[in-house]
Amino acid sequence: MSDRVRAALAAALSADAVRAAEPHELVEPRGQWQGRAACVALPRSTAEVAAAVGVAARLRVPVVPYGGGTGLVGGQVMPDGVAPILLSLARMTAIRDVDPAGGTMTVEAGAILSDVQAAAAEAGRLFPLSLASEGSARIGGLLSTNAGGVNVLRYGTARELCLGVEAVLPDGSVMHGLRRLRKDNTGYDLRHLLIGAEGTLGVITAAVLRLYPRPARQGTALIAVRDPAAAVELLGRALAGEGVSAFELISGQGLRFLSETGVPVRQPFADPPAWSVLVELGLPEDADPDARLAAVFEAAVEDGLASDGVVAQSAAQRRDLWHLRETIPEANKRVGAIVSNDISLPIAAVPDFLTAADARIRAAGRFRINAFGHLGDGNLHYNVFPPEGVSKADIADRAADLREIVETEVAARAGSFSAEHGVGRLKVATLERYGDPARLAAMRAIKAALDPLGIMNPGAVLRAQGSGDAPAPQAVSR
Repeated sequence: MSDRVRAALAAALSADAVRAAEPHELVEPRGQWQGRAACVALPRSTAEVAAAVGVAARLRVPVVPYGGGTGLVGGQVMPDGVAPILLSLARMTAIRDVDPAGGTMTVEAGAILSDVQAAAAEAGRLFPLSLASEGSARIGGLLSTNAGGVNVLRYGTARELCLGVEAVLPDGSVMHGLRRLRKDNTGYDLRHLLIGAEGTLGVITAAVLRLYPRPARQGTALIAVRDPAAAVELLGRALAGEGVSAFELISGQGLRFLSETGVPVRQPFADPPAWSVLVELGLPEDADPDARLAAVFEAAVEDGLASDGVVAQSAAQRRDLWHLRETIPEANKRVGAIVSNDISLPIAAVPDFLTAADARIRAAGRFRINAFGHLGDGNLHYNVFPPEGVSKADIADRAADLREIVETEVAARAGSFSAEHGVGRLKVATLERYGDPARLAAMRAIKAALDPLGIMNPGAVLRAQGSGDAPAPQAVSR
């Protein structure tokens, strides 16, 4: 069958648009999933994407859309079933149009996020989506997973940064939705079905993105706070004024992991505080962000919310503070988490969640916890690590119990077990457990209507038709 698929794709596209999958394309970044593929298709245009999907529909072969491969829930790897076509958008990188006055940019789905940011900057505008993988993540994948990042507090998720999409549907037809309109009430908004669908309803091939004015002045501060409740109080005070772009919560354990693993960063505090927040403001030319941050800090100290802090005095210092925050995941990776949780909560519920979850995790053993993330929008990365001196492999059998503790505490506070990485294949069973039955039924009906053959990324988000348990991650030797 794989030979037949490759031959059909070569005839529909060209011989150089079809190749064997490379090892890195079949493994997700944390090495938990080993995928398979009949081949990789590399279309150069929307028409060629449509032709490739048409081949898949005719031969009834699954299609797994592939962007930058940075997803962490197994959405881009298919471990079992008929070997799929890995549909890479790597050749579709064009920035088709930039309209500074209209505040839009039209880009192809294979465009890398950092290149889109640079093109917006060259036009004197800002595309505010920003995350650690922006040097390799592609726009199609970011929209398909409704990525968040550090600026959601001010600008919203990828969904809110997109005005229109062009997409190839499961039957090979093209949905032409590249409209640059803020107002368009002409029926169902199919854009919002495709954004966040993780390639299960079609392949996004291009998008109209929203651009914003670039802040004339920026200010960044790292402030040591008493506890998470103090961080939430400080967030409310910061939001009383304009221009808060990011508000990140950092735990002392995360800072200690940076030192423990030798990640090269500059730490501004001699002794890592138990909790700190990284705050960034973006203000007009006539405003002074440093003075405003200093005022917020001084008031927080007077009221017992904060004990120490540093305001960046240069662009280099600002980069150092953000580098500190952005390298925490690298330290986590080196230590090796037993479970990593991407959760969101009502902001007011964050302190209570941390108290309850920490207590239950520590009652279960001498585990180390690194909770950090985007407090400004309620998104935390709550990761549990082995006790010091114990290897991850020795207690891997505890992962399910630890994950259940976190998920039940999240559900008890009307939170979400997946804030910005999606469901993928990793969290299919969790969605079935905690998802609203009516909502799940509607999702399955939409999937069946748009993809009756079940060829679009089967097994991601929703359990594949006729399958039993969701596949478990498969360890990959490295």
